[in-house]
Amino acid sequence: MTTNLFRRDLLKTAPLAGFGLALGSVLPGSKSSAATKDAFTGAYDDGTYRLPPLPYDYSALEPLYSEQTLRIHHDKHHAGYVNGLNAAMEKLQAAREKGDYAAIRALSSDLAFNGSGHVLHTLFWHSMTPNGEQVPDNLAKAMTASFGSVQNAQAQFAAATKAVMSNGWGALVYEPIADKLLILQVERHQDLAVWGTTPLLVCDVWEHAYYLQHQNNRGAWVDSFLKLANWPMAAARLEQARTARPH
Repeated sequence: MTTNLFRRDLLKTAPLAGFGLALGSVLPGSKSSAATKDAFTGAYDDGTYRLPPLPYDYSALEPLYSEQTLRIHHDKHHAGYVNGLNAAMEKLQAAREKGDYAAIRALSSDLAFNGSGHVLHTLFWHSMTPNGEQVPDNLAKAMTASFGSVQNAQAQFAAATKAVMSNGWGALVYEPIADKLLILQVERHQDLAVWGTTPLLVCDVWEHAYYLQHQNNRGAWVDSFLKLANWPMAAARLEQARTARPH
């Protein structure tokens, strides 16, 4: 299910608010899946985005991530960002046609917020796996080079993610200029990003991501996420990002 997510052309696409995956999608139920250009990442011919399917069953991550939480998170919250992104794109098209940019600040904000929310959620579903995978050698070497050890990287990721101010994300990213890994605290979906980085693994700490199961105990949710973390996916994304890195 993750093959298309790893495609090199996605890593070369201009980022939404610095988190660069062009993960196209369209509104659920609006058209048949046969109309898509790509079963996972493609947009429809008219340029609208879609809600991508999960790479596993709704119950696959239990008991660490409950089926009820996953259904609401994917089918309602992620779908809401897809709807918001499509609405922003439609309003921007209307503004261009009319030559009326009076609302450009609000529309640009809506585009960044909903677009980044869609990109991050799409990567988030693939950042988890029911298999409890170990950190592959290439990622372990990069973690050690950037943070001193795998354990240091995981500890910093956990601490940073738990301490995100209000709503946001923890993100392990690849920074190509220095050829190193960084751990970022992303506020909302688009703030505090570093341009040009490639996200490898992300953890959602908006309350809707965990409140049904953990109430206000964000720390317990982050600990559960790390037990579900899809390190092989992050390792594969790292290799593709390095391949695409200018030399």
